[in-house]
Amino acid sequence: MDNMHVDLLVIGFGKGGKSLAAALGRRGQRVAMVEQSDQMYGGTCINIGCVPSKSLIHHATTRPDDADPEAWYTAAIASTAALTSGMRGKNFEMLDSIESVIVITGTAAFLDDKRVEVTAGQDRLEITADTIVINTGASQNVPDIPGLRGSARLATTTDLLSRPDLPRRLVVIGGGYQGIEFAAMLSRYGTEVTVLEGAERILRSEDEDVARAVEQILTDDGIKLVTGARVTRVEDTADDALVYYTSGEAGEQFVHADVVLAAVGRAPRTGDLRLEAAGVRTTERGAIAVDEHLRTSRPHIFALGDVNGGPQFTYISLDDSRIVADQLLGEGKRSTADRVAVPTTLFTTPPLARVGMTEDQARPAGRAVRIASKPIAAMAAMPRARIVGETRGMMKFVVDADTDEILGAALLSVDGQELINTVALAMRTGTTASTLRDAIYTHPSSTEAFNEVLASFVR
Repeated sequence: MDNMHVDLLVIGFGKGGKSLAAALGRRGQRVAMVEQSDQMYGGTCINIGCVPSKSLIHHATTRPDDADPEAWYTAAIASTAALTSGMRGKNFEMLDSIESVIVITGTAAFLDDKRVEVTAGQDRLEITADTIVINTGASQNVPDIPGLRGSARLATTTDLLSRPDLPRRLVVIGGGYQGIEFAAMLSRYGTEVTVLEGAERILRSEDEDVARAVEQILTDDGIKLVTGARVTRVEDTADDALVYYTSGEAGEQFVHADVVLAAVGRAPRTGDLRLEAAGVRTTERGAIAVDEHLRTSRPHIFALGDVNGGPQFTYISLDDSRIVADQLLGEGKRSTADRVAVPTTLFTTPPLARVGMTEDQARPAGRAVRIASKPIAAMAAMPRARIVGETRGMMKFVVDADTDEILGAALLSVDGQELINTVALAMRTGTTASTLRDAIYTHPSSTEAFNEVLASFVR
């Protein structure tokens, strides 16, 4: 077994880990980056997450009406693979070009709290490090439904991002962000999609009026939504799979599927790490337990990104790296408590972007609120929606009635993924709803919709 000592060992080539590795490497510190697969350089986002999924969504929305869906889909898969391959190479080069950083491909497991063993086939390498960062991400959950895990028709989102053949019939188990995004995307390629959601409506974390607006868009696009559905079993046949479920007062029913997508969330990836050997504690949900500075139960070991149980977004992983960098290189003041108004986006067509509190959260919290809400189709001051031919959706703001503070917003509209960043910045800087309403925006743009929607409080 070979041996190596470094200042910093990063396990997992995700956004937070690679950013931290680069920052310390450029300062001359000796850094080792260990990644289990050379197909995951750069992390989940560029390889099996944000980038490929949004690439496929883009191709779906730009498909001409007369284009063959299957051929267009196959071309989109190939184009997306080329995109991710290029980005993967650039991510490797970003670290490999730093003289004091070494990238190692292999599986890491702790020997104790200072030593990590990396294996690749018959090769073994023991690395000791002054500081260790775990950035191994999360893996797809597959629910324990009879017949599902053994089904030849089972797929995860990772599988769907690379398979070249367009599913004819897709059944999605789960009506959360992940399931809805893939349902909407594949439906636009021409797939017959059924979503089975156990709750009484999809997108349970959203206000009912916002969730219903998304639901209307999905059903208008031909997606079948079954809520209150309990999937009881999956049976493979010679030609497809039968997904059995119950809903409401009806007895057991079934739907045919060429692909069954399990979209019920992701779990922190810790299985191969032998955390117990290092004395690193985990939470009840299996995430690595960290404090507000992202230190684990061993103060020289940190956990970044999805593996620490926080919000599973690439930009959160990036902010995690800033917190740890401040611990290692700065004043050590930055923490997770500093995060205010973190936005999210569901990339349906149009996208749903949200930040802050929902109405359902604000009222029980004792806030006196005013609600400004308007359908996109009813807005005279947003001609961009008509220019691009997408007038579906709505905008909704939750505003403190006493202070005019923006408490939250849901933007189901064209360019929503960009607009939400303006709202989030306004919330972080204390910009009031009236100021956002009266600001001067370019024309024609989507942002100028704020002039209208914030002038029309409905309750």
